[in-house]
Amino acid sequence: MNDATDIVIIGAGHNGLVCAAYLAEAGLNVHIVERRHIVGGAAVTEEFHPGFKNSVASYTVSLLNPKVIADLDLYNNGLQLVERSMPNFWPLGNKPGEYLKLSYDMAETQAEFARYSKHDAAALPGYYETIERAAAVVRSLVLETPPNAGGGLRDIWRAIRTGNKFRKLSLADQQLLLDLFTKSAAEFLAPWFEHPAILGAFAFDGIVGNFASPHSPGSAYVLLHHVFGDLNGKSGYWGHPIGGMGAITQAMARVAERRGVKITTEAPVKRVLVSDGRAAGVELESGETIYARAVAANVDPKLLFTKLTDAADLAAPFRTRMENFACGSGVLRMNVALSELPDFPCLPGKDAADHHRAGIIIGPNLDYLDRAYLDARNFGWSRAPVVEMLITSTMDPTLAPEGGHVASLFCQQFSPELNQGRSWDDVREEAADHIIETVNQYAPNFKQSVLGRQVLTPLDLERVFGLTGGDIFHGRLSLDQMFSARPALGHADYRTPIKDLYICGSGTHPGGGVTGAPGHNAAKEIIRDMR
Repeated sequence: MNDATDIVIIGAGHNGLVCAAYLAEAGLNVHIVERRHIVGGAAVTEEFHPGFKNSVASYTVSLLNPKVIADLDLYNNGLQLVERSMPNFWPLGNKPGEYLKLSYDMAETQAEFARYSKHDAAALPGYYETIERAAAVVRSLVLETPPNAGGGLRDIWRAIRTGNKFRKLSLADQQLLLDLFTKSAAEFLAPWFEHPAILGAFAFDGIVGNFASPHSPGSAYVLLHHVFGDLNGKSGYWGHPIGGMGAITQAMARVAERRGVKITTEAPVKRVLVSDGRAAGVELESGETIYARAVAANVDPKLLFTKLTDAADLAAPFRTRMENFACGSGVLRMNVALSELPDFPCLPGKDAADHHRAGIIIGPNLDYLDRAYLDARNFGWSRAPVVEMLITSTMDPTLAPEGGHVASLFCQQFSPELNQGRSWDDVREEAADHIIETVNQYAPNFKQSVLGRQVLTPLDLERVFGLTGGDIFHGRLSLDQMFSARPALGHADYRTPIKDLYICGSGTHPGGGVTGAPGHNAAKEIIRDMR
């Protein structure tokens, strides 16, 4: 028992670490309790096959907020980010030249598009300019606390300030944002592009971590959510932290501990202690209690309010809302150890080239993405899954022995819950074999090059990382679960119905991804209350 603790934080994922670092800097006594043996949450680097290690869950970086990087001085605490040679590479078939590449250079991408559609090549600059205008608005809101519906004077001021940002936009830009927040990715892209492969290339961002079809309403916003980041000051760039995603959270942990934060691992929380209507600490599964002036939870809202708090401490309508909080990304994560690089007949070669350092996406057109979702709804997983493969060792040789490689396979669609009484434990290896065969269709040496693999189904993601339904975003990014409605109307300001209980994870604004923004924003509100 530690009576001197101001804040106990549940979960040492990246947002919990960010929140703790800001709170400690403000002079508060902070104690993080983490259920696993390692800090980092889903942003961790671990050995999964002898001699091979990788970012086992979260696997790439772009959305990490520049202010968070600067405030925590992460670059001077061991963080090094390297850029991909190109954003993405799509093998479309097995004949030479049957591929699509996106470049960071506009002219190169236009030339690539022109091989399939001169119309789409000509449309590209206008599309990028339009998306960037929308992304700029989203960026301006990322570090803002949303106004609470029905709140007090502070919320009225926040609503006015937010409203002014939209009021200053042109009518065309207001319509643009309305379209992105309500339309499907396919519907939003249709006026811009015509070729199925190019439509699929852009629609892919609309289904990443989203158990939905590119024709599902709201998938246009998920597309936007994945393009508003930057890397090393370059908008829209994606990359890799040397040492894997765990290098990010290890740097954050170093900063937090230097500021005085206590971090205890292998300390799973059983419940939040509530006394006289306010959070008073946590009880661990070991039976130990840690008392504090406040509690901040870096877990998803559904887990917090259905597993870690007593129903008697919540109003029935709110508890019901959290029981029905939509979770489930449709993601299966696999890490593979490789004896050689994949050799694509469409762009042959086993020596590391730019396309090996890109996001390699099996998802050759819009219909393919749609069928993947429909299969998962009807059968449980896609007969032709969507796979993004990132061969991290091509950018970071520290992850694999000499001559070997490691690859992250981010796979969709895989239903959070299987029908007909089946469990992911029963079909894990069958699904994994199916994914390997799918990649092998485009790179025929892939299957034989696999030395070992780690398979994380939606159920595994929930059990290992505490992600309800395997949801990498801590809750669906839909209009009813965004901004002032995330996680629920009246509680968008990182405060909860239980006084002195806060949420600092991705189940709050601005949502998922390794951003650090929820931790930053929650800390700001906690510090205000503590004053």
